[in-house]
Amino acid sequence: MNDESDLSSFSMLDLFRTEVENQVSTLTQGLLLLEKDPTSVKIIESLMRAAHSIKGAARIVQIDQAVKVAHALEDCFVAAQSGKTVLKPEQMDILLQGVDLLTQIASLAENDLASWQELHSNEVQQLIAGITSPASGAPSQQETSKPEPAAFPTVAEKPVETDTRTVRIQAENLNRLLGYAAETSVSANWLQEYAESLRALKNQHNEYLRTLNRLLETTDRTQDLSAFAGIQESAEDLNRLIADRHSELETYSRRAVNITKRLYREVLHSRMRPFGDCVEAFPRMVRDVSRKLGKKIRFEISGKSTKVDRDILEKLEAPLNHLVRNAIDHGIGTPEERAAAGKPEEGALRIQAAQKAGMLHVAISDDGRGVDFEKLRLKLLDRKLVTEEMAGRLSDQEMLEFLFLPGFSTASQVTELSGRGFGLDVVYNMVRDVGGTIHAKSAPGFGMTFLLQLPITLSVVRTLLVEISGDIFAFPLSRIDRTLIVSLEELFEKDGCTFVRWNDQDLAVVSASEILELLTPLEDGPCFVIVISDALSRYGVIVDRFLQQKELVVRPLDSRLGKIKNIQAAAILEDGAPTFILDVQDMVRSIDHLLKRDSGPVQSEAQRKRILIVEDSITVRETEKKLLESNGFEVNATVDGMDGWNALQTARYDLVITDIDMPRMNGIELTSRIKEDASLKAIPVLVVSYKDRDEDRKAASSAGANLCLSKSSFQDDSFLNAVARLLKL
Repeated sequence: MNDESDLSSFSMLDLFRTEVENQVSTLTQGLLLLEKDPTSVKIIESLMRAAHSIKGAARIVQIDQAVKVAHALEDCFVAAQSGKTVLKPEQMDILLQGVDLLTQIASLAENDLASWQELHSNEVQQLIAGITSPASGAPSQQETSKPEPAAFPTVAEKPVETDTRTVRIQAENLNRLLGYAAETSVSANWLQEYAESLRALKNQHNEYLRTLNRLLETTDRTQDLSAFAGIQESAEDLNRLIADRHSELETYSRRAVNITKRLYREVLHSRMRPFGDCVEAFPRMVRDVSRKLGKKIRFEISGKSTKVDRDILEKLEAPLNHLVRNAIDHGIGTPEERAAAGKPEEGALRIQAAQKAGMLHVAISDDGRGVDFEKLRLKLLDRKLVTEEMAGRLSDQEMLEFLFLPGFSTASQVTELSGRGFGLDVVYNMVRDVGGTIHAKSAPGFGMTFLLQLPITLSVVRTLLVEISGDIFAFPLSRIDRTLIVSLEELFEKDGCTFVRWNDQDLAVVSASEILELLTPLEDGPCFVIVISDALSRYGVIVDRFLQQKELVVRPLDSRLGKIKNIQAAAILEDGAPTFILDVQDMVRSIDHLLKRDSGPVQSEAQRKRILIVEDSITVRETEKKLLESNGFEVNATVDGMDGWNALQTARYDLVITDIDMPRMNGIELTSRIKEDASLKAIPVLVVSYKDRDEDRKAASSAGANLCLSKSSFQDDSFLNAVARLLKL
């Protein structure tokens, strides 16, 4: 009985969270629009409906504080609709704080709700007072004194159009469904192969029948041929039967292939979400940041309905967030600056998204200062990234490419928003990771534009199939710079490494079998080379031979395996055989290590300090990684506690740096496991927490962490000093 009660309670709480998630978007967007048009009846009515729906959902699960906040918002909107008050732009801050509070309540775990409400009771009351105070003459905030406004139906009472209904489904289930669709497609292809084999059997039987007929024609007519005639008749009957069955099988095979293709397209389409889902929080962010900096900005988003795979959207949100913040902080000036430059006081910031030629094109542009190319040229010289002669020859477009280098920034000072030089590097890496490109354009004094070109989906990838040590592997085509076929005579040795001359440069080449630890020696004959690169290095990978280009359905590896070195994912070939899709970025790092290992006495493995980063935020993870690598450390980055624990089982590390809040296994549990393991407990653990809460520091200390920092430590040398102290450098 208790179990059924708990399940029912959980289901209702989950519905409350879903309701808040849906309605908070309406509230936020509506308040931002109302700020510009405070008397819009249509906007106010949508706000009332949203607040009323949240209030009803909160009452069902008995979250009293959420009921009160939603009711206060609803009262405020009722007063505005009736003309008792006009909501002013400066009052929007307190209303948006109410929306933020509802979001925070919805994010709490069930066990934390009661304690949170008790702890924050005064804070909630103050917020409610602030919300209701502008609405002079509005009804009392005590909900029991006010009857339910029948004019504002809940979501359940709204008319529902069949084609707009949605069903929530877990991403894992959707991925599994896509995998089954791909396997069904493979099975349908097998049917085609079987139909072809039956066709061959039919042709073979026809030849047998023709031979039998020729034999009968040459036989003496005086003999009794009744037995032969019976055989001939049976053979002709069998021939007709095979022909009929072959025709039926071909028809069934065509239908099966057609249906499986349609099934696959529909499942793939179900993974698509509108681009607007990725940027729905951006208008609020632009408003808050621009107000904080004393700037006026008109923000526009076009192409919200453009369909994109959810995995792409999840990866795209953080880079876009950085580019937008960068435009606000560095690109668009204050009203006074813009007026002095002859521009409108209000700056323009735009995000445009569209599908073109099967790719997602996103442009982030502003009409701000643009890039000072002379200042950029001096920065390149100061950082010794180019010689004076080279600096003089660089075009403006070539100089813009330097903005994506690790640690590079043109900002004169570090602010809360930007200036350390890691943001654009993270954006660049994310775009490259998914097989896309990014370019910058700027006109000094007239603004800046970043152009991103990304695949629509990560579920399907175009690959080059190659043979390595007798097995088939797949290289993503988007990560291949060039393919070459060279002779063994064109390879030469230098400084203990193998090179080939390409594009007027010496390109280091390594056998794929050595990278994948298959250890198959090169054979005589031509060398098939795939040129790969990351932001800093370019290498050639020698494979046995090129096979064909193929579009593969990506099958993620079991999460329990952790990160497998040099492998990105798996796929099923048309003949049903499995293959691995190679992780090109990982391979570049592996080649780096191979060449350093073979290039003489740099540092032995026992002397080199190796650091493991455990962090689910790509921005923080890459920031930490670049900081440490630029200071000479060897770094491996993992995406959550479980991935980090798996890494600790397979390699030696001198330091672990971990976040706290992560999926699958959080940082506190990971730290406890490390300190309870006899072979790992000596490894120092540095906890870096974004929230910087006392309870987090106490929990980390109790688990055995050696030191706990906040993520604001990246603003100065605290982070690197802590690393050096823990490594006793």
